[in-house]
Amino acid sequence: MLMSKYDLQRIAHVVRGLAADGVERAKSGHPGLPLGCAEIGSVLFFDIMKHSPANSKWPQRDRFVLSGGHGSMLLYSLLHLSGYNVSLDDLRAFRQVGSNTPGHPEYGDTDGVETTTGPLGQGIANAVGMAIAERMAAARFNRPGFEIVDNFTYVLAGDGDLMEGVSAEASSLAGHLKLGKLIVIYDSNKITIEGSTDITFTESVKDRYAAYGWHVQEIDGHSIADIQKAVAEAQKVKDRPSLIVARTSIAKWAPTKEGSASAHGSPLGGEEVKGLKRAIGLPEDEEFYVPEELRSLAEYMREKGKSREEEWNELFARWSKEYPELADQWNRWMAGAVPEDVDEVLGMFSPGEKVATRAASGKVLNALAAKIRNLIGGSADLAPSNNTYLEGMGDVRPDDFSGRNFNFGVREHAMGAIVNGIQLYGGFRVFGATFLVFSDYMRPAIRLAALMKLPVVFVLTHDSVYVGEDGPTHQPIEHTESLRLIPNLRVYRPADAEETAWSWVEALKRSDGPSCLVLTRQSLPVMEKADGWDFTRGGYTLYQSGEPLQLILAASGSEVSLALKAAHLLEEKGVAVRVVSIPCAEVFYAQDEGYRRSVLPDGLPIMVVEAGVTRGWYSLKPGAQITVYGIDRFGVSGPGDEVAAKLGLTADAVAQHALAFVKSN
Repeated sequence: MLMSKYDLQRIAHVVRGLAADGVERAKSGHPGLPLGCAEIGSVLFFDIMKHSPANSKWPQRDRFVLSGGHGSMLLYSLLHLSGYNVSLDDLRAFRQVGSNTPGHPEYGDTDGVETTTGPLGQGIANAVGMAIAERMAAARFNRPGFEIVDNFTYVLAGDGDLMEGVSAEASSLAGHLKLGKLIVIYDSNKITIEGSTDITFTESVKDRYAAYGWHVQEIDGHSIADIQKAVAEAQKVKDRPSLIVARTSIAKWAPTKEGSASAHGSPLGGEEVKGLKRAIGLPEDEEFYVPEELRSLAEYMREKGKSREEEWNELFARWSKEYPELADQWNRWMAGAVPEDVDEVLGMFSPGEKVATRAASGKVLNALAAKIRNLIGGSADLAPSNNTYLEGMGDVRPDDFSGRNFNFGVREHAMGAIVNGIQLYGGFRVFGATFLVFSDYMRPAIRLAALMKLPVVFVLTHDSVYVGEDGPTHQPIEHTESLRLIPNLRVYRPADAEETAWSWVEALKRSDGPSCLVLTRQSLPVMEKADGWDFTRGGYTLYQSGEPLQLILAASGSEVSLALKAAHLLEEKGVAVRVVSIPCAEVFYAQDEGYRRSVLPDGLPIMVVEAGVTRGWYSLKPGAQITVYGIDRFGVSGPGDEVAAKLGLTADAVAQHALAFVKSN
């Protein structure tokens, strides 16, 4: 408990003043949530949470997720007063270019921020992943008398968070898994941007969460005693996650704007801020005021955190001595190390074999999982189709988190956010799988993984019109190119089983961002590669038929073998062709100009072949004569080969188009 000389209500009011000043100084922001939730944040940070402001990456810390990221000035004010590396000058620079106090909390930018939030619902879903990871780590490392993994995950979420579908998906799964160390405090202020929630949101949230299997309480969100009592009660519940419905008033203590929608996303105004400060006992003409009696609070919290951390370090040292192999495993996992022998999977396939890249992926994944014991993941109810089940490695269940396979159910959006949360927790490498066409359902989570530089792997199978009979609803056309547009996301579309193995290895060796593996349902031949081919550079020369070269055929995925067949037909007509495989355009574009020119020489026409939209490939070599042979329409239902033939994806059709292109140049 907090030392009696620090008054929690006084802290909450200082938080209000700092938050109001930050928004006012920036002339933009969201003062409503910080003013309405100041007591909640203060009780968590200064009385309940186990954290170490001097070391924001302490593994045993409780996690706090501000799911309503628009209320970021609440979090920044709490971090400052707690002794994290967030100064008063940082608060003054709120929402300014180059500051570490951006408009929404950004993971990696601000000390103490656990995840990037702002897109509503993502934070609570990330927190479900963190709570899952805590249970999984505890199942692997805790031993009798050595609870080295034992932390809570706290979430502050608002009405908007609980309206979003991603939070419903994640909350449903959390209830099923009985995540007793997940505690969500729901800021129920009944206000959104457009006005009262009564215009759209009249359901009983309490009953909904009770139906999910959650423990539910309702309190006065401005009562420090109520908050303390409710969290203590939630901590005792071992077999259910907890929802604390906190009745609050948006912009609490603002003299004319309390309870109003106008306080949600606009500065209060100078006179309103002065009125607020008068009401809560702060000097109205002093900005970013911290009273003398709280000047020592940050140092007190730092010392308190260090003491807790030292206690844990002592426990960890005794545990390490008792279980040295486990300790070595812990250290390697937390460092994100990948075993050196993962490259052994690169020799699993030989030219002449014919295998779908999804099937090859399954074989590679299981081989890698045997080497990388912290590699975990699952599918959105499609593991048999995605080939992502880790054989013999157990399933995660409500009463047993020792397994390595997740059953996410048909919940792509939540799955994407949950695997991000698992990765954020630390110690695991994680993948999530679905059909490529359903990547749209988790695109926000994929984008946030790229923004946060999380090395998550997204496995996306059934990658083109070759899906066949399921028809246009299940045949992705624009999806691969759409994913390529996301900065810092690597999209691997391997041409055969050998490239698939390389894709997995490169994705797992990556530490600075996510990767998508885009895989086929149909079988593809393992092709002979030209001498000196280098997958790691994103594109390479696969085959060359002779000199002088007249055309380059470039492709990714299943269209590489199609281009190779077309090249042989063109060769019969006396056209010398180079076939280039580009499994990862992002990596290829990042290569030096000399290498790119060695693969795509100047002065040669380039024809790109892909079973999808054509637009993006025109940027392959600026200034070159390029044509793209693809599909700028939706597919049709029928056997995959017949659908492909109808849409012109045959060697003869490709060769005819290429011949006409060569003649036109």
